Amino acid sequence: MFTPDDLDFDRQHIWHPYTSMRDPLPCYPVVAAQGCQLQLADGRELVDGMSSWWAAIHGYNHPRLNQALQQQMAQMSHVMFGGITHPAAVALSRQLVAMTPEALECVFLADSGSIAVEVAMKMALQYWLGRGERRQTFLTLKRGYHGDTFAAMAVCDPENSMHSLWRGYLPEHLFAAAPQCGFTDTWDDADFSDFARLAEQHHRDIAAVILEPIVQGAGGMRFYHPRYLQQVRALCDRYGLLLIADEIATGFGRSGKLFACEHAGVTPDILCLGKALTGGMMTLAATLTTREVADTISRSAAGCFMHGPTFMGNPLACAVAAESLAMVAEGEWQTQVAAIEQQLQRELLPLQLHPAVAQARVLGAIGVIETHQPVNMAALQQFFVERGVWIRPFGRLIYLMPPYLISAQALSQLTRAIRDALDHAGHFQP
Repeated sequence: MFTPDDLDFDRQHIWHPYTSMRDPLPCYPVVAAQGCQLQLADGRELVDGMSSWWAAIHGYNHPRLNQALQQQMAQMSHVMFGGITHPAAVALSRQLVAMTPEALECVFLADSGSIAVEVAMKMALQYWLGRGERRQTFLTLKRGYHGDTFAAMAVCDPENSMHSLWRGYLPEHLFAAAPQCGFTDTWDDADFSDFARLAEQHHRDIAAVILEPIVQGAGGMRFYHPRYLQQVRALCDRYGLLLIADEIATGFGRSGKLFACEHAGVTPDILCLGKALTGGMMTLAATLTTREVADTISRSAAGCFMHGPTFMGNPLACAVAAESLAMVAEGEWQTQVAAIEQQLQRELLPLQLHPAVAQARVLGAIGVIETHQPVNMAALQQFFVERGVWIRPFGRLIYLMPPYLISAQALSQLTRAIRDALDHAGHFQP
């Protein structure tokens, strides 16, 4: 039961993501979720186009995930991971090793996507300590996004991201120009020149390259050419640099491949996973690396990797994740994502011609409308709710990342709402 008093308390006391406490954006009370539907307290149902920030790939209240949670809960909800292991962690780690590239053998289970990035960056730093060097610089891409914790923020775009506020507080790293060749464009070698220049000039100081493969997510929802990623891998090999792939947003099928690195046929030295790992049911992340990296870290002065979250390897989260990955391994997502991609191409790409639209783009189960003007978040959100859909725009981006099991009818309801929203000048800032 959700009362008006609850909503008022929420507004007065609860801090929501990227929202002012003095003048918060409206919040819509959700009391239940099933499949692709969110139910509001007043009984209205919304088609979810966000997968709860790209995580709920199987939809909501899935019986297999619920059963996995209940079975694990009956055994134990949590046990410390220091000096103890348990079946759920072993089962999940087996699946991760089996479905990721052969070279990635060692699994570190963490709490969230941002922490997976922190872990990856610490792995890279400690790797070089194990080799007798003190390297502290990372090379990354402008327009990138890697999370909200401090090390992760330091490799987000320092000027054009939500973390530009923290410039001067964070370590300064190297930022190559964002790729300009789109996923389906003709490749131009000049697109890689800035990255190559920085790598050549600074490779003796660089601990690792970190990037989002193929899809730059919250930094702009941009899709870049696979050849760029191939050249990054080649340059890392040339200079002996580690490559960290942040697949937190793209992992488990979202881009049309199981992992976005597959579009380029490359294997990273360190892989970050999260979001869809548990099917969006619980928070969990994983950072995988090679035996060579793990062994080198273990030869450092500390003799071990210096990181250990309290809730590392939480049995409930591991059990749900293991079931989610079993569902992914069955392969139905491939047909589902292909169907979503085809429908988004038919229904979103024609909006490229709309005067409010700068670009429309689609890849896998991701559809993006980039507008000329920033959106009026509150007005546009209200419009979408009134149209029976849940779409959370930001900046100049109105995008869809629906659960894979969405029906064609429900997906059309989302795309129609976007199409109609573009016709209202009040949905955009002047």
